[in-house]
Amino acid sequence: MITEKKTDNNMKSNKCDLLPVNLPEEWSCLKAKGPGPFVTKAVLKNAEGESVPWISRNQLKHHFRLDRSKGSTWWAPGAIGWWIGILFSIGATCFAVGAVPAYLTAVGNTYDGLTFFIGSIFFTTAAFLQYLEATNMPHKPLNIKSKEKFRFLAWTPKRIGWWAAAVQFIGTLFFNLNTFTALRSDLSISQITNLVWVPDAYGSICFLIAGSLAWMEVSHALWSWNPRSFSWGIGALNLIGSIFFGISAVGAFVLPDTGLPLNIFLVNMGTFAGAVCFLAAAVLLLPERVQETIKDQQVLTQNQILN
Repeated sequence: MITEKKTDNNMKSNKCDLLPVNLPEEWSCLKAKGPGPFVTKAVLKNAEGESVPWISRNQLKHHFRLDRSKGSTWWAPGAIGWWIGILFSIGATCFAVGAVPAYLTAVGNTYDGLTFFIGSIFFTTAAFLQYLEATNMPHKPLNIKSKEKFRFLAWTPKRIGWWAAAVQFIGTLFFNLNTFTALRSDLSISQITNLVWVPDAYGSICFLIAGSLAWMEVSHALWSWNPRSFSWGIGALNLIGSIFFGISAVGAFVLPDTGLPLNIFLVNMGTFAGAVCFLAAAVLLLPERVQETIKDQQVLTQNQILN
């Protein structure tokens, strides 16, 4: 569990009490910022009296604890972050292709449904790796070397990135159930509602919650504008994609009289647009992984870091 933090007596911020980091002796938290009960960035003071930035997304994506090699932007099979981007890209591509009416006409219902199910497996695999990444996020600042044992499960409720990864993983499991059950052709209307649409709705809600949390992590607030940042772009695209998936779920509501979707256009449009957003976000994960850490080793003023 994440416990104590020291704060500077003259510059103490209440947010520092929520900092999810174990600070070494003689380190302190000067100021912290983040949405709600979460801290997403802070100014720390090291033993030499220098100001050191701590940014949660940066800590999550640049510690390389689970990487055997950094590799390059587009080829790094020894890096967990690379696999997350590649697997999400494949899953999103499957969903985008499956939502195209011409593809359904060409391959038929069975293969179209199988495309969605295969895509959901790639989503779940990527989401699980992302959860492992969040679970094994270092508990100390990046420039402090420490050995921490590998964890498959952890309870770190102070970390907004952990919540985002956990909720998204749960959402992918709902999509596994939804797409697998949809392969059956012998379902009654009530079964279609309960076994296909309900998991779809729950999965979409999970994605919307996870996307909102991830967005707040990169925004450090409810809203921000920083299109030059890979992390900001990923957060924005994932949130927009989650909204489109939610629109698709609304359109997929099963009409009790016919067993057909409420609005097939919304289903296809929402799924396709959401998948394209997820695909773009997944591709951006690759350059984000290898970009320089955000001024980690520099001495910065509080205003430079927190504004």
